[in-house]
Amino acid sequence: MPAQQERLRAAVDAVVPAGLTPAASAVGVADFLVSEAVGSYGWAARVGAVLDRLDVAAAERGGTGGFAGLTGAAQQEVLAGLLGEPDVGWFATTVGAAYYADPASGGNVADAWGPLGWTPDPPGGWPDVAVPPEDRRAVIGHADVRERYDAVVIGSGAGGGVAPAELTAAGRTVLVVERGGFPDRAHLAEDHLRNARTDIGLDHRTLVPSRGNPRTLEIGGRTETVSPWDPRWGSNANTVGGGTRVYGAQAWRFVPEDFTMASTYGVPEGSALADWPVSYDAMEPFYSRAEWEIGVSGSTAGDAALAHRSRDFPMPPMPLTAPARLLAEAGSRLGIQTLAVPLAVNSTPYDGRPACARCRQCVGFACPVEAKNGSHNTTLVRAAATGRLHLLLGTRAERLTFDRAGRVTGVVLVAEVEGRRWRTEVAAADVVVSAGAVESARFLLTSTSDREPHGAGNDADQVGRHLQGHLYAGALGLFDDPVNDYVGPGPSIATNDFRHHNTDATGRLVGGGMIANEFVPTPTSTFLHLTQSGLVPRHGTGLQQGMDRLMPRMQRVVGPVQEVTSAESRVRLDPRVTDGLGLPVARLSGRLHPEDHRTAAYLGERAADWLRAAGASTVVVGGRRGDELGPSSGQHQAGSCRMGTDPVHSVTDPEGRVWGHDNLRVVDGSLHVTNGGVNPVLTIFANAYRVMDAWLGSDGRR
Repeated sequence: MPAQQERLRAAVDAVVPAGLTPAASAVGVADFLVSEAVGSYGWAARVGAVLDRLDVAAAERGGTGGFAGLTGAAQQEVLAGLLGEPDVGWFATTVGAAYYADPASGGNVADAWGPLGWTPDPPGGWPDVAVPPEDRRAVIGHADVRERYDAVVIGSGAGGGVAPAELTAAGRTVLVVERGGFPDRAHLAEDHLRNARTDIGLDHRTLVPSRGNPRTLEIGGRTETVSPWDPRWGSNANTVGGGTRVYGAQAWRFVPEDFTMASTYGVPEGSALADWPVSYDAMEPFYSRAEWEIGVSGSTAGDAALAHRSRDFPMPPMPLTAPARLLAEAGSRLGIQTLAVPLAVNSTPYDGRPACARCRQCVGFACPVEAKNGSHNTTLVRAAATGRLHLLLGTRAERLTFDRAGRVTGVVLVAEVEGRRWRTEVAAADVVVSAGAVESARFLLTSTSDREPHGAGNDADQVGRHLQGHLYAGALGLFDDPVNDYVGPGPSIATNDFRHHNTDATGRLVGGGMIANEFVPTPTSTFLHLTQSGLVPRHGTGLQQGMDRLMPRMQRVVGPVQEVTSAESRVRLDPRVTDGLGLPVARLSGRLHPEDHRTAAYLGERAADWLRAAGASTVVVGGRRGDELGPSSGQHQAGSCRMGTDPVHSVTDPEGRVWGHDNLRVVDGSLHVTNGGVNPVLTIFANAYRVMDAWLGSDGRR
């Protein structure tokens, strides 16, 4: 209705009024809230409550025309007084994020981006290169699923890409079951708001929609249902390639201490810290293979944690960006060693894919030129080329099937096809689970039998335990002069000086982590970082002025903390909540260990020192993650099916076989005993190659 629309326009334009840039309604934010957010996400009541609250506050000031009838100055005063209220604060953040994100609602986002000097395009424009087409030749329909395959692989991320490549090379027929779809590059390369890096209550384009896709979180004696856009849900991408389709592609190796955390540091009270059953030396050949098979650019120069390597990187590192050069000089003054960030990104043309175009949006987006390397454009392409791969989309693995002796015989699959429930049983000689730490554990727990009433491999109640991800630590710095050149792909310089053997004022720390400069800032990410740090207001002309001045002057240094595992951080089945297909959903519980927070505080201060040495005049250290957020998981999720040397304390043997099942293997990050102080994807790739080599042997592939 016109009156309601006027109320909404007044509210959004108070958050971002006309000034240096057009008002929020002029670039489509009000239309976005009405046409999509309110209709699709159930925000109508919440937005309506905010508008009512603004009108009440206006009346308390003596206004007779509601909030819309106040002067601009009075509106700003009302907003400032109400931002501490959760709903009003949420509304202001949502409007600001949409304003700087292009809500695709008919507005001209260039009006918002222009004063910032920002565009998604590379600084020199897009190169004229041949971009490989998305390889869909292995995709089949539900009617085309065979009754039997040599192997069924559940999930198509890093590990789920390696397994079918190795199996098909060995002459075996393989069905890969992917819960998500195979969206076009353009669908994943343009939206800043429905993005894995932006959590304001909208479904990410790489996730199955929220409707019918809940999980539950048990925390503080209560259980809450959460949606995929909620950070507590622990999202990983549901799409062909999994997280590798849209990740930031940092391709770090773990170092020797990462495999021997318990031996190196002891076992802190309240933790379940343990050593891996394999060493760095055993993993090294597979790290090398992963770097060359996937394609990694990098250099060992300046690596303070350098361990033995059998081969150099297949590509040189990406050139340092302007912020990286500034930080390199500062590192030299501080006496810390710095190195180029290893990336699964082509610094030169590689394996038929072009070099990185250096565009300004990488993490969270698909690469427009396919220079970012993941399973979707490497291992799965090779598997498809054999003609022995079938890729089934939009489908869930419901449970394993067993014979009377308890041997795995196949998988039951379920999907929604043309509005109807589709279910079938596929027989397989072998099953490989690679659905991510949360869903791999959930799947094993649903796979009960007379022999294993609590789930496959779960006789010792180990499936789902030791869930971990990465707590991030770091600092944000503001410089007096512009420092950003907006040259992608993002992280350009890092230090490994703090990976291990750190101490703070209270004594020795358990582990540590790498810290690096952040990805090229987008307008939306900058808005969120600056407002959450209290460096710009969330409304008014001060917001626009702050964004205009500070975006080119902002630099972040961050990194992942090697978490101390806990048996109480875990995945279980919720006994009451099911998803849209009727399957029990994952219930997450637990929290981070106190040692994680100690290490995060230490790394945050080291990041702050580095920024100050580089010339930052204002530095804000990241705050403590709240215990109410539950266990760590997310895009770096790991640990829920960890491997070991005995079935009492682990889910699989050192070669990824689920205890008691010689034809059931796990090949994703859930095998990780600990998750390192770096991004884990290269280790997932490498460990998958190791598991497959132990299974098939080098001579078993043809």
